Amino acid sequence: MAEEPSLENIINQGQLLIQRGNLQEASGLLNKMLLENPGHIEGLYCLAVCRRKQEKHSEALTNLDQILADEPGYGRAYQEQGYIYQELGQSSEAIAAFEKAVEINPALFGSWGALAEIPNYPKGQEAQQHVAWLSSLPPELVSVASLIHQKQLYQAEELCRHFLQGQPRHPEAMRLLAELGSKFQILDDAEFLLASCLEFDPDFRRARLDYVHVLQKRQKFNKALEQAQVLLSSDPNNTNFQNCLGNAQQAMGDFEAAISTFENVLKTTPDDHELLLTLGHALKTMGRVDDAIEAYRRSYSVKPEYGDAFWSLANLKTYRFSPKERQHMRDHEANSATPLNDKIHLCFALGKDLEDSEKFEEAFSCYSRGNALKNDLEKFDRKPMNKAYDTQKKLFDAAFFKRHEKTGCPAPDPIFIVGLPRAGSTLLEQILSSHSQVDGTMELANIIGLAHRLNGREVLQDNPRYPGILNEIAPSDLTKMGEEYIKDTQYHRQGAAFFIDKMPNNFRHIALIHLMLPNAKIIDARRHPMACCFSGFKQLFGEGQQFSYGLEDIGHYYRRYVEIMDHWDKELPGRILRVQYEDVIDDLETQVRRILDYCGLPFEQACLDFYKTKRAVRTPSSEQVRQPIYKSGTDQWQNFKPFLGPLERALGPALTNFR
Repeated sequence: MAEEPSLENIINQGQLLIQRGNLQEASGLLNKMLLENPGHIEGLYCLAVCRRKQEKHSEALTNLDQILADEPGYGRAYQEQGYIYQELGQSSEAIAAFEKAVEINPALFGSWGALAEIPNYPKGQEAQQHVAWLSSLPPELVSVASLIHQKQLYQAEELCRHFLQGQPRHPEAMRLLAELGSKFQILDDAEFLLASCLEFDPDFRRARLDYVHVLQKRQKFNKALEQAQVLLSSDPNNTNFQNCLGNAQQAMGDFEAAISTFENVLKTTPDDHELLLTLGHALKTMGRVDDAIEAYRRSYSVKPEYGDAFWSLANLKTYRFSPKERQHMRDHEANSATPLNDKIHLCFALGKDLEDSEKFEEAFSCYSRGNALKNDLEKFDRKPMNKAYDTQKKLFDAAFFKRHEKTGCPAPDPIFIVGLPRAGSTLLEQILSSHSQVDGTMELANIIGLAHRLNGREVLQDNPRYPGILNEIAPSDLTKMGEEYIKDTQYHRQGAAFFIDKMPNNFRHIALIHLMLPNAKIIDARRHPMACCFSGFKQLFGEGQQFSYGLEDIGHYYRRYVEIMDHWDKELPGRILRVQYEDVIDDLETQVRRILDYCGLPFEQACLDFYKTKRAVRTPSSEQVRQPIYKSGTDQWQNFKPFLGPLERALGPALTNFR
């Protein structure tokens, strides 16, 4: 009995029939496949192409709408829309579709080519440059770039590595492989590839720009600044390179220089809405709130549907929208033409505004809508996290740590503040960094980066190496990891004996931290589960925190967090200090003295007067920690209690045993 052809084979057969002009046969084959597999994206796309060639434009557009309803980031669907609108003589619709296609996937040669050929197209020169660039590349590398933008990373990597076997020093192939390494979070590989690429081709500006970005991700800010300066010296009038320098200055903590750089660029490009937003963020970090508000308002005046500008205003926590701004947000959020990312930001901004107006049911509706849209993009998967926790509980007990008691770098310098976002970690950091012997830094990525490195490429696979690999690492290597951590974080310090690393999700790496830095302090910043989880649910994070975009997901995450921290309390008794946010609010001095005692630090009044400390704060709580302690925010979740049943059920026992 003959085997049924696979879906991939059917698609390939349909494509071949379309290429040969056998459109009726291709249409029949694809329709039959879709009857048995409704909603199949590639099948719908091939059928849309077939129907366009049959001049069945309305049916083709219906197929493409089906695709984009499920996969709004499917760039080729927009490209196909552009071809259809061109054939129908609808030039403005065609331009919009092609522009959307290349926004999603800049490697779509057909869309750039179509745009470049449009008479009097305002961005025709840019389109021609892209056509020239893509034409200069081997077809294999154009495919690699396209696969990356389609998030088909393993196929892209396989094709790129195969190409490099024949041309091992091809600069663009090396750059693309580095881009893949960055997406896999193998940042040390990405850094090495880009450095090597620039050795072979020092004038490859695109690779140097990527190099700056990777160095910043690795928090090698000094080196990133040097490379940004080299890049700008190669083309001093290039506004992209000027922006790159400003971002590097900002990452270095030199916000005054960054603000000056951004303001100079805006003299040339006053209508750059993204740069106005970036300027606003820098001004906010410096505490120049009125100036930040002006920058955010200028940003949305340039691009009226720019949701990030409205969310940035809402995220100040103290800003109140005018009735005109409120209606403006409503109109654009309801407009089907508003891009998805802008809709998400507008939903969260509207939710915050409605909550401030005590319209809690409507606010929850906006928060829920924004979270649902964001969740569709992020597609959070609990399984890898659950597996990692189960592995740690199984492998790392008191006996394991007893065998490793002489392992690691003995430096006592780091103070890790861990927990969930919105649990009060920024407040604890501000209190501790007000002490004369403690440097505040930022959410350092070193531990998470090391975990990714230990995991290797298997980070996205069913059988991750980490954390189980900790059982196999030699004591000398663990000591070296601790020493490298102290060395690599030195840049963030200002000379104090101790420094803070407040990356919240480091709680998932307690075993690694303890093995490599046995004398480091670890503070567990904890908050009432309903307050913490709902605060996370209504916060649109810049990146990461995929678990926060669903009530059930965030409740499950908190529950597993409590379980794993209970495990460490049992197997490493006294190692971690738990600090309850509500206790800090109720009795600041007692909790401050308790924290300082744990850290071996003498009491200083400045820790009680933390809100007077002048330092850059880069988290959503930046405005709140510049004020004295207040209690009004601790029970805000109660206003939404009727809607939080899924969260309560997901929390389960953590709802009562969180202390």
